[in-house]
Amino acid sequence: MGIEVLPATGRWDDFAEILVPKKPGAGGCVCMSYRDARLDMPGRIAHMQDECSREPGPGVLLYEDDEVAGWVSVAPRSTYRRLMNSRTIPHVDERDPWSIVCFVVRAGHRKRGLMHELLDGAVEHARSHGAEVVEGYPADTRGERIDVISGYVGTVELFEKHGFERVLLTKAHAGHRERWLMRRELGAGA
Repeated sequence: MGIEVLPATGRWDDFAEILVPKKPGAGGCVCMSYRDARLDMPGRIAHMQDECSREPGPGVLLYEDDEVAGWVSVAPRSTYRRLMNSRTIPHVDERDPWSIVCFVVRAGHRKRGLMHELLDGAVEHARSHGAEVVEGYPADTRGERIDVISGYVGTVELFEKHGFERVLLTKAHAGHRERWLMRRELGAGA
């Protein structure tokens, strides 16, 4: 099984394969929930197509045997309108951390540990664009399963396995689970 994680920059068709609804008139987030959910579907698609056309891009895509199989949204927190104005997920300090807000693994590719590959790819993408710190806002499942819909934010256990530390308990929830603000410093030697 060959796995590769690549920036979404210049890969609009693959991004669209995972995140743009196939049916005309269908709804969906198109990974805009944290960016600007006020846009209509054509506006969301146009916004993300533009994001995929330039650096640093909106995130990374995972390929399994050359087939696009997953996505993670990772970008500077300042590019996520909803996070900047959030009353449930606070700012920790004056830095502009890179935020990991959404994971998607396509049906047929799940239960293979691909979220680990996506998280590593997101951290490396942030590092390659000069990030000092990366943060996420995963659900605290306390070792129990979480449904696919609520699990889009990742789990505390996943983030801890990849060197993230709990910073503070937020007021946000996913699947009736508390969410933590977790960080990983990317300074020299990190």
